[in-house]
Amino acid sequence: MKLSVSLSARNQIPGTLKDIKKGQTTSHLKIDIGGHIVTASITNEAVDDLQLKIGDSVWAIIKASDVMVAK
Repeated sequence: MKLSVSLSARNQIPGTLKDIKKGQTTSHLKIDIGGHIVTASITNEAVDDLQLKIGDSVWAIIKASDVMVAK
């Protein structure tokens, strides 16, 4: 699967949509990328516009200046 748009983000990872949990305004999506789960938060409107459903092939596109983890 190849992404058919050009983006400045270098981290474009194909995966499979495993779960969608809709809140009042924001949905939390679980994307399986090779056995690892990435969670994305997007608007409910975006979920509807993209017609996302569990099992869809999707892209996790990551553009961040920092990733912080603490324990």
